[in-house]
Amino acid sequence: MQATQATQLTHVTMVKKRLGNGDDCRKCVQAEGVLRGHGLWERIDRIVWAVEGEPHSEGMQLGARFGVAAAPFFVVRDDRGHEQVVESTIKLVRSLARSVERVVESPPPSAADSPLTAVELAELALKLAASEPLDIVRFALERWGSDCAIAWSGAEDVVLIDLAVRAGFTPSVFCLDTGRLHPETYRFIDKVRTHYGLSIDLISPDARALQAFVRKKGLFSFYEDGHQECCAVRKVEPLRRTLAGYHAWMTGQRKDQSPATRAQVPVLQLDAGFTGKSGALVKLNPLSHWSSAQVWKYIRDNDVPYNPLHERGFVSIGCEPCTRAVTPGQHEREGRWWWEAATQKECGLHCVGPKLV
Repeated sequence: MQATQATQLTHVTMVKKRLGNGDDCRKCVQAEGVLRGHGLWERIDRIVWAVEGEPHSEGMQLGARFGVAAAPFFVVRDDRGHEQVVESTIKLVRSLARSVERVVESPPPSAADSPLTAVELAELALKLAASEPLDIVRFALERWGSDCAIAWSGAEDVVLIDLAVRAGFTPSVFCLDTGRLHPETYRFIDKVRTHYGLSIDLISPDARALQAFVRKKGLFSFYEDGHQECCAVRKVEPLRRTLAGYHAWMTGQRKDQSPATRAQVPVLQLDAGFTGKSGALVKLNPLSHWSSAQVWKYIRDNDVPYNPLHERGFVSIGCEPCTRAVTPGQHEREGRWWWEAATQKECGLHCVGPKLV
């Protein structure tokens, strides 16, 4: 749905589902939370109910009229009297925000551009260390807005996207497209894009550097002399180039992902490997203290989309030649670069650096 300056939304009806036991459906509750988080709940003019097992309830009738089988959905009318259905809460949020000319993603530029002092960073680190992931994500996006990006590569990062949306933001999201990802991963990128109504920036390696590397080393040299050189071209350089345009970034790193390399991952740190727009780059790992079980409980409880490779035994998913499924009892990172030692299972994107927690 597109709302232009010449066409304004004048009336919004929300259709919510009521279950047979009298409870609201979970997705309807979540949709209301997203609207409230954006400060747009007051733009819902009317709520009608699609009652489970009652085909003549008003909401069921509206669903039949517009050919919609699942709630929640929204019937919107513009100032020309045209009606249409919006099935995505995020698309409705975008349209409502445009119709009232509101910008909900970014804080005032002065807040984003003003660097935190060393004392402020230390105090903030102590505060965030005891905070829930939702509060950490909310702080980051209130403080830096679109100048804080979510780097997406795995299930944890989609949780961060979901938390950002739940907090009332449309986050900046990028994904490193190495050119060697699984077909399932490429399709999954589009699924997440559609599910949340987001723009996702795909960052490619420098074409000349990649061509020179492949000409010299071929496509599978990492099996012989390690993955670091390939990752440097396909991942590290593109990330360095991308982060130079941000003040802060968020990742889905967890302490229990790799006891050999990530056991000390802090909630907040100054990035030791990269620089941002103003020099120092703040890095946040909101899920640092979560376990894999907590991540997957959140995914299931909130219907967060995930890569179908997870259902085939892939836990930590990277490039296709360097990733394989793990067997029961193996640690999740054992499926990455399996021919190398456990202490080498990083690609150079993450440095613990100066810890602030």
